Formats: sequence, C-alpha cells, structure tokens
Amino acid sequence: MAEQEEQVSRVAQAAPHRERLWEAVVAGDEYAGVAAVEEALAAGMDAETALLDVIAPVQEKVGEEWAADRISVAVEHAATAVNERVVAAVAHMTAGGVGRAPRGRVTVGCVDGEWHAFPARLVTEVLRLRGWQVDYLGAQTPTPHLIAHLHHTDPRAVLLSGSLPTRLPAAHTAITACQAVGVPVLAGGRAFGRDGGHARSLGADAWAPDARGAADVLARGLPRPAPAAARQVVDDLPHLADQEYTLVVHSRGRLVKQTLADLEDRFHAVRSYTDVQRERTAEDVAHIVDFLACALYVDDAEVFATFLVWTAGILEARGVPARSLRAGLDLLAAQLHDFPRALCLLEEGNRALDARPGDLTAGPAARA
Repeated sequence: MAEQEEQVSRVAQAAPHRERLWEAVVAGDEYAGVAAVEEALAAGMDAETALLDVIAPVQEKVGEEWAADRISVAVEHAATAVNERVVAAVAHMTAGGVGRAPRGRVTVGCVDGEWHAFPARLVTEVLRLRGWQVDYLGAQTPTPHLIAHLHHTDPRAVLLSGSLPTRLPAAHTAITACQAVGVPVLAGGRAFGRDGGHARSLGADAWAPDARGAADVLARGLPRPAPAAARQVVDDLPHLADQEYTLVVHSRGRLVKQTLADLEDRFHAVRSYTDVQRERTAEDVAHIVDFLACALYVDDAEVFATFLVWTAGILEARGVPARSLRAGLDLLAAQLHDFPRALCLLEEGNRALDARPGDLTAGPAARA
C-alpha cells in the first residue's frame, strides 16, 4: 500500500512538469525541454523521478500520438531528439551529486536490429544514479561486437533491451552468447512480453518490467553462469524442430511477392495502386510475414494477434480499411497450407481482427 501511495504521489508531482515538457518536445524546442526538467529538479524532484515519471511518459505519449496520426513522423523524430537531449541534460546536472560508491560495472545495449534505444538510455541513467558504472552501447548492438566488449570489460551483467518482438531470435542469440562467456543477462523491454515470459523462454537469467525493476534486480545480484559452449536453439525452444520458422524466414521474399500478386488478381482496386501505394502494401505484407515468423519462433499466438490489432488501428487512423489485413492473411494461409503451426497462428490473427469493431469482411480498398 505504501509503495502504491508513493507512486501516486510521484505521478501527481510530475504532472505539471510533464505538460511543460510535452509542449516543448512537440515544438522541437530542446531549450524549453531542458528548462522544464531543470524547474522540476529545482522544485525538489529527484533525478530518477524526473527520468521515469516526467521524461519517460512524455516519450510514450510521442509514440501514441504518432500511432493515432495526430503528429507526423518528422514531428515524432524531432520530439524524440529533444527528449534525448533532455535525458543527457539530467545526466550532466546530476553526475556530480550521486554520492554513492560504485557498485560495479554493467553493460546496457539493445538487441541487434533494435533501433528503439530510448528505454535502454533511461535504464542506463537510472543505474548510474544508483551507483553503477555503465557501458551504454546504444541501439542495434551486433552480438559479436557485444561479446568482444564483454571479453574486454568483464561486467557483472548485461542488460539487454528489446522493443520489437521480431528481434527476439536475435535476442536469443545474444543471451546464449553472453552466458557462454560467463556473463548473466537481464532482459527488459516490450519485446519480452508484459510478464517477461519470452525472456524466460529464451533462457535469460532475469527480467525486469522497467528501469526501477532492473536496478532492484541488480541490487539483489545475479549469479554468473558457468562459461560453456552456447546452447542450441532447440534446447530452449524444442518446437522449432518442426522447421516451420526456418522455412518461413527463408521463403519471406517469395511469400511477400506472391501475396502481392494474388491481391492484384483477387481485387481490381489493387491494380490501380500508385507506386507509393504498392510500396506501402509490400511493407505491410512483409511486416505480417516477419511477425508470423516471430510468433512461430516463440510459439506464441499473442505476438502475432497483438501486432495485427495494432496494425489495424494504425491503418484506420490513416484512412486505410483494416479489412485489407484479412485479405493478406487468407492469401498467406493458401501458401502455407502445409504449415500447421503457421495456419493456427493465422486463424488466431483472424479471430483477433474479428473481435475488433468495424467491417473486416470485404477486400482492400485503394490505399490513401
């Protein structure tokens, strides 16, 4: 109860400062953004609260507003850049006042192919505030380079951040490689599931839901795994023995190309698409195949269904009928008729779309 009351108090304290920071980031004004957080710190707010209860919610709102098509990609990028500068300013303003003995060295980085680095940066600054020496490797850290870094620095742990579920196979590779050289892995980020289920299935040593949770896990300590040869993928995920994931990944280009051709044959409107519309449709189909492959990898229909429902909302916010997704799923199912797990995932995806309000029964209309 006391913890909940403390959280409510932090949120209430942060609210006016969040509003000022939001106005600054959407205006692309980094000076106003830094000033908003400086005011919060001057008013007695601690740096961790500023990072996690002011800056982090504003960044989340940036993503939500883009998804709802209320801000453009350009504004979203500019806002994120401002927020990154604000985080850096907080780090510099508080670097000399941490007042704690170093707890040891850790490495923070994103999964190879993961370009959402903002959550990892927040974790980095929170850990520094709590007395850790942190090597922050940023976005898209190739696993071989990560392992070379571990050999050089010998950290207490690696904190691996992932926001995109499609990067879970790469996360699996990184987890097993880190453990093979005797370094435990603490996983975090939306890619690993709301409760960390995917972190556990991929063999991570621990999972945390947020930066505070990650700091608490590290404070309790993570035992070092005994250095050993890297595990085989099927040791953690025996369902991959059916080869469906591998075959879908290797057939990605063909699946996308054939689905586009079938859409043209089935729906006359597709034949009149502009080059831009065709490119966007190809991207949509490619994303569907990528998330289908990811769901096959972790054997979790929710990964695929959640992506489809999110995509339907994105499309509708931009004036594109979500029923176009149903057509793509049906055409993919025809190509994957010998893949029982993939067919089950496609059926679950259709059911998730059916559960949404709106008409998903007709074919695709011309894209906006």
